[in-house]
Amino acid sequence: MPAIDRPRTTTDVLSPQEGATVRLRAHRQADLDDFFALYSDPEVMRYWSFPAWTHIEQARDRFASTLACDPQRLVCWAIAERDSDRLVGGVTLHSIDAAQGRAEIGYALRRPYWGRGMAGEAMRLAIAHAFDVLELRRIEADIDPRNGPSCRLIERLGFHREGLLRERWQVAGDLQDSAIYGLLAHEWGRDA
Repeated sequence: MPAIDRPRTTTDVLSPQEGATVRLRAHRQADLDDFFALYSDPEVMRYWSFPAWTHIEQARDRFASTLACDPQRLVCWAIAERDSDRLVGGVTLHSIDAAQGRAEIGYALRRPYWGRGMAGEAMRLAIAHAFDVLELRRIEADIDPRNGPSCRLIERLGFHREGLLRERWQVAGDLQDSAIYGLLAHEWGRDA
């Protein structure tokens, strides 16, 4: 699939995506406290490339950049409960390269919402959007291989493990490997 040549606007790219239990939507100023709660949980952040935040000031700059994301390079959705519309996580397409038709994907979900299928639903919505609207041909994911639930989720979605980058990240003194996964548009099964 060829990449879109026309400039994309934030409105085009961040149109809400509706699932059975989650909604992907743009972040709102009112989400700041829930955004901080997500990234300040040491269990949620255990396998990330930066440690859990300890002060809300750490969230403010990142949140401001999330609100002002450049849809040519970065798409940041809030994962919201469909009924309450409250932020419970986030999914991001980043390092978007329209000329190459590729991007990287990442997600996080607040701990009380683990095990409910919400991460899988949010990822399916984001992946479908990446292939159908952004017309990407490839999506990559970088996951700490010790994060078994995330590895299993991404594999259920059709991603293939393509390699291992040893000691790629150093977070709070802990060296972490990266399992690199890839999914091609023609491999994507919407029922995954």
